Amino acid sequence: MRLKRVAAEAIGTFGIVFAGCGAIMVAERFPGTIPPLAIPIVFGLAVAAMIYALGHLSGAHFNPAVTLAFALGRHFPLRDIPSYWLAQFVGAAIAVALLHIGLPGGASYGAVVPSVVPFQALLWESTLTFLLMFVILAVSTDSRAEGTMAGAAIGATVALGAVVGGPVTGAGMNPARFLAPAVAEGRLSATMLIYLLGPAMGAVAAAFVYKWVRE
Repeated sequence: MRLKRVAAEAIGTFGIVFAGCGAIMVAERFPGTIPPLAIPIVFGLAVAAMIYALGHLSGAHFNPAVTLAFALGRHFPLRDIPSYWLAQFVGAAIAVALLHIGLPGGASYGAVVPSVVPFQALLWESTLTFLLMFVILAVSTDSRAEGTMAGAAIGATVALGAVVGGPVTGAGMNPARFLAPAVAEGRLSATMLIYLLGPAMGAVAAAFVYKWVRE
């Protein structure tokens, strides 16, 4: 059963990265086909679709920062963190690899790049992920929230975060979504801490703040 949950996490992360980073790559390789404002919507819709498709199987984390926050907030077993993280990073990597094979050559693989100084970028990534994780906790762990709207609420939060934070940091909010395109574009060294540490800090903070507010 654990293997099936891990597979679901890999498939869900694959779907999000394939659709979202695919939209960025198609827009760059075929100018005029996908407007910039459509890309955040694609990410949000992909997240919502994967939650509805796979949430009942794996919990629909699709994000290492979310998995960490769930575990520290006692909503997920600590022992399962490594397998979920591996599945998420592998799913994202396969998505970028397939996009590389299936599209003409280009400069972009959907990597996120900050347009502000590192401290500001870290603050943005932490804040955006805090808001995302807060919504995730509200709609997925609290019986008073409307569970059937979880996918729509979380997808909308992702889209809104990408609209607002996209011009500033690219609105990564997800280490797995960051890493695969960054490796493909060779952008690891300068930005790794921002997009790995920022989402982790924001998600964990949200877990403890929501617990306090809820109680």
